[in-house]
Amino acid sequence: MKLPRDFYTRPDVLEVARDLLGKKLVVPNRNGQRVAGIIVETEAYRGPEDRASHAYGGRRTNRTETMYGIGGTAYVYFVYGMYNQFNVVTNVQNTPHAVLVRALEPVEGLEIIKRRRAGRSEYEWTSGPGRLCIALGIDRRLDKADLLGDRVWLEDGISISPRQIARGPRIGIDYAERWVTKPWRFWIKDNPFVSRRGK
Repeated sequence: MKLPRDFYTRPDVLEVARDLLGKKLVVPNRNGQRVAGIIVETEAYRGPEDRASHAYGGRRTNRTETMYGIGGTAYVYFVYGMYNQFNVVTNVQNTPHAVLVRALEPVEGLEIIKRRRAGRSEYEWTSGPGRLCIALGIDRRLDKADLLGDRVWLEDGISISPRQIARGPRIGIDYAERWVTKPWRFWIKDNPFVSRRGK
């Protein structure tokens, strides 16, 4: 069953980022076959005060406008001229909070994932935000998609206890000054699919 809207609209983006661990991200392919993975690593971004957020200082552009939507919206953006990254918008409309999904453990549609990630080892299929988008077929066409719809959604996956969760600083935000050290990244301890930089 798809996660309900009120899972996403809670005011604490850190709580949502932590609770996303163990949830299942599902993106059916063009034939309707489910391609899915269990979320094993996330990062929270809390605009407009968070200097690491795309919405820092209340910035609103064509790219960041999605962050100002209602919680339970997909925010997909393109980075480094080559990778898409998948985020979950949280909180209420006009509050630009989002959670980056950094890594998944693939569980459904494995043959499709293997084909999309040809030549890579199993542990490289979805162990990073760009990698998981390739594996699940996520691109900018899913930006602004409703996570309660039929194009991409999240469901309950596996139960994760608090003692299984680690937290630490976010990755690749050296520009964010005092926000660099905030422990707003969460991951499942000892999971082999956590991104290499995230371990």
